[in-house]
Amino acid sequence: MHSAADGALARVRLPGGMIEPHQLEALAHAANRFGSPAMELTSRGNIQIRGIRDDAAATAVADAVASAGLLPSPTHERVRNIVASPFSGRVGGSADVREWVRRLDTAICAAPDLAALPGRFWFSVDDGRGDVAGLAADAGVHVTGDSVALLLAGRDTGVRFTPADVVPALVSIAQRFLETRGDAWRVAELADPSALIDGLARSAEPGATWPPANRPPVGWIGQDDGRIALGAGAPLGVLQARVAEYLAAIDAPMVVTPWRSVLVCDLDEGVADTALRVLAPFGLVFDEGSPWLDVSACTGSPGCEHSVADVRADAARAVGDHSTAHRHFVGCERACGSPAAAEVLIATGDGYVLRTASP
Repeated sequence: MHSAADGALARVRLPGGMIEPHQLEALAHAANRFGSPAMELTSRGNIQIRGIRDDAAATAVADAVASAGLLPSPTHERVRNIVASPFSGRVGGSADVREWVRRLDTAICAAPDLAALPGRFWFSVDDGRGDVAGLAADAGVHVTGDSVALLLAGRDTGVRFTPADVVPALVSIAQRFLETRGDAWRVAELADPSALIDGLARSAEPGATWPPANRPPVGWIGQDDGRIALGAGAPLGVLQARVAEYLAAIDAPMVVTPWRSVLVCDLDEGVADTALRVLAPFGLVFDEGSPWLDVSACTGSPGCEHSVADVRADAARAVGDHSTAHRHFVGCERACGSPAAAEVLIATGDGYVLRTASP
């Protein structure tokens, strides 16, 4: 739980963005009963419930999250930050990394020292397509042929290992970070990030990076096994609880992406067609050309006490304006949730100014 201007906020972490229908339904019911029905999808593929009014409601939300199987370790909840290629094992990619994500989550929770990781530290597991490697997570992996590259802050270190070593390697890097971080919250803040790989042999040229992705996969997407995935964008990252209940009713595995969308996977064509017809009127984005995919925003006023503007309302009014870049509207200099390679527009109380450099 975090304190916010509109009440307590519950951030529910979904390693790899993976969530089952009954789990999403449980979160939707909790949001309706104890908080705001406007649930938020985050840039780390998590779900937030806002507006939790008092301690009793906070306890009820926590109980609902635990009962749904989404709180495997209360001591490590803040550090279970793992993003992964959302389509892994279903569409393209060089490996199926879903089991790696599950094993990494288990390993993090099993390491007592990792409970002390900063809550901003995160891991990425890229199946070779380069989608989440470009997000510049603190410690990550990227499949390269038969081996796996180790990344620090989104940059290839030149260190290679086998798939079997992915989880131990990432846990080891996180532990080394804890031992050497000082006041640093992120790997990029270290004076010498390469110290984290001291003693590890480099077998490839270091330094490669991947371009960041800002647009979610949306629409009717054919899986490699012949089934269908539906990609549904959530305008400005807001998923109403009632819409979440409809998504859960499809009764199929889902993935919340770091681009504030939901993938509903493993559908037969008939089910996919019916689901698309039902969901389309609820404001979800299924058109990859929609201007809603070019605009995002932080929470803004009145939910955030730091914000000087209702940035979501301002961002909504800007949808469709001519722009060659993704625009992210924020209510203060902290610029929470800013996508990589976006134009970040900071509210001043008298309009917006373009951020000229990353913080």
